[in-house]
Amino acid sequence: MAESTIWWLLAGSAVALELVTGTFYLLMLAVGLAAAALAAHLGLGTTAQILVAAVVGGGAVVLWHWKRGQSPKPAEPQANRDLQMDIGETVHVAQWNADATASVKYRGAQWAVVLADKDVAPQPGLFKVKQLDGNRLVVGKL
Repeated sequence: MAESTIWWLLAGSAVALELVTGTFYLLMLAVGLAAAALAAHLGLGTTAQILVAAVVGGGAVVLWHWKRGQSPKPAEPQANRDLQMDIGETVHVAQWNADATASVKYRGAQWAVVLADKDVAPQPGLFKVKQLDGNRLVVGKL
């Protein structure tokens, strides 16, 4: 069996294993294995093929890890708009209670409301939902 065929089979196996495990890093290693297969097609020796696989695959893993580190961290689940459809919605608070809570009708039900910023005096008006705290809406001024 040709060396390039072995490299292609290893690359395909890495892709298949990635599909099972869900780790994107295996795809980066598969890129390195595919680069080694191309090096074999070009007639490079076994040592050069291994070096190409290591440099390309390892470099891709390092670059992907660096790129992931540069991306912003996701919001906490209770404040993540991707997980909570209420984040960013507007509610009208007609009256605040003495303990800085309120009750509003929102999405056809009564919800408890608390202010996100404890230093702000509660005033009636429109508020934006910042996060959910159990079954309470944590709101801030628009």
